[in-house]
Amino acid sequence: MRTDRTPLIAFAIVVVIAGLNFVAVRFSNRELPPFEGAALRFGAAALLFFAYTRVRHVPLPRGRSLTGAILFGLLGFCGAYAFLYWGLVGAPAGMGAVTLALVPVFTPFLATVHGLEHLRARTVLGGALAAVGIAVVLREQLAATVPLVSIAALVAGALCAAESGVVVKSFPRSHPAATNAAAMGIGTAALAVLSRLAGEPWVIPQQTTTLIAYAYIVTSTIVLFVLVLYILGRWTASAASLQFPIAPLVTVVAANALAGEGVTFEFLIGAVIVAAGVLVASGLAFVRPAPAVATG
Repeated sequence: MRTDRTPLIAFAIVVVIAGLNFVAVRFSNRELPPFEGAALRFGAAALLFFAYTRVRHVPLPRGRSLTGAILFGLLGFCGAYAFLYWGLVGAPAGMGAVTLALVPVFTPFLATVHGLEHLRARTVLGGALAAVGIAVVLREQLAATVPLVSIAALVAGALCAAESGVVVKSFPRSHPAATNAAAMGIGTAALAVLSRLAGEPWVIPQQTTTLIAYAYIVTSTIVLFVLVLYILGRWTASAASLQFPIAPLVTVVAANALAGEGVTFEFLIGAVIVAAGVLVASGLAFVRPAPAVATG
């Protein structure tokens, strides 16, 4: 019997798109202030998701579902990406990707704090291994005079992303498109307020590279949403989450080729150690797809 390779192809596309996102953000940050850039990204995506819900007659979240969507927007889109965009002003794209790879490690620790899970030995071991990898990367990046505040912002962004995934589990679920429309809308509004409070001059992008990067980021947000849902319908959630430790490899190569960001051997070693720590923490040595969900 032939094995359906479509989910694996979709996973590969997700890894490439996610890895390139960090490079695109670095390009958009060259002209757009970071908070404005993040607001423009999610504002456009929110409008597209909202349009989808209207065409498909999908109800928007209400009651506790709306509360969960609001918290998801504030943490997952405003908090995580405000820190990420701001951190990538001074830190290379590869550093951002490696730091975000820690989301699957942070998540079980935060879930334990919230009383949703019990901490396992492999999570502690994997977290310790990932911390060693980050220490190696930090040593190399600090030697390259990357601002410490940029690194701290990236770590805070990863923590916000992990916390958003934990918090949203405490609330009733609504349709994914509706949840994203509401969450991205709230996140966009919060990012716009943050941009004004930070005194950012709002800029209308003019440079070709900025427009290309912005168009790519908005499109990738939608494509990632579709593909991740497809993969989750055929693989386990843990297997699908492996995009986080693999994507940095794409980012490092793309950042070197497109943005001229040099890659050192020490950085690559640290990235590999982080990936290994994430794999240990998730309890996955191999990706074993779950049986395909029957349709029709």
